[in-house]
Amino acid sequence: MTDHGVPELGPLAVLEGVWEGDKGADVAPDDDRTQVERNAFRERMIFESTGLVENHEQSLYGLRYSKVAWRLGADEPFHEEVGYWLWDPNARQVMLTFNIPRGITVLAGGSAEPDAKSFRLEAEVGSEVFGICSGPFLDEEFKTVRYHIDVTIHDDGSFTYDEDTVLSIKGQEELFHHTDHNTLRRVS
Repeated sequence: MTDHGVPELGPLAVLEGVWEGDKGADVAPDDDRTQVERNAFRERMIFESTGLVENHEQSLYGLRYSKVAWRLGADEPFHEEVGYWLWDPNARQVMLTFNIPRGITVLAGGSAEPDAKSFRLEAEVGSEVFGICSGPFLDEEFKTVRYHIDVTIHDDGSFTYDEDTVLSIKGQEELFHHTDHNTLRRVS
């Protein structure tokens, strides 16, 4: 057993706990959709074990997940998400399912070994396996067409993520890469 988590969580075991990071970098479309907005942010992520989840022949181990992010110097959050990180030991797959209270749900997944220190999860709009579903406004104005997150667990006990949410913005020919990056450390 690791210091935090259970071995059944595979590469997710190290994430159980509360994490904070204050060196986040967010690249997003600005309010009028014509410029790029860059935001420095701090965030807090909480990962709590759900234990074993059995679904007929499938056995999953999971972490209940919440994330809140604030622009540096701001009191009100500018981003929140809730969901689950899941490990399927038989398929050697990591899955992330999350909702953002703007009307979007993502189920991303990828392969990983149980002792992996890095992995990538991906989703694509229209996929029936790892996909993206948006409410009417986002689907028309800021359609998420692809998503991926790269997670790296460092020897010093921190972890880094690099996230790319690819948007088709109404009235623009080029796809927009809304990116987020941060390194977090366990605080409890």
